[in-house]
Amino acid sequence: METAMTPMPMYQCHKKVYALKIQSVQVQTGDEGPRGAIITPEEPGFAPFEVDGTYVMKHNPKPGGYFVQYEDGYKSFSPAEAFENGYTRLLPEAGI
Repeated sequence: METAMTPMPMYQCHKKVYALKIQSVQVQTGDEGPRGAIITPEEPGFAPFEVDGTYVMKHNPKPGGYFVQYEDGYKSFSPAEAFENGYTRLLPEAGI
């Protein structure tokens, strides 16, 4: 007897995040794996920045994807297609 599978509930993203598209990732390795990485953003005006080994091991950032920081400070990575299909860039408010 075959039972019909009920589809899972569907959700729409409504979070505001800070994000930079990644141009390059230079992983710095040690004896026990990644010590961290230097991420170079594609966005003009933003300098390369460091992330720690925990971030690298958990998120495995890749060029072309996005470094994402949520309003609560949590940092993540999103592949370009998923990010670009889920988020629209907001224009800065006047005076900020």
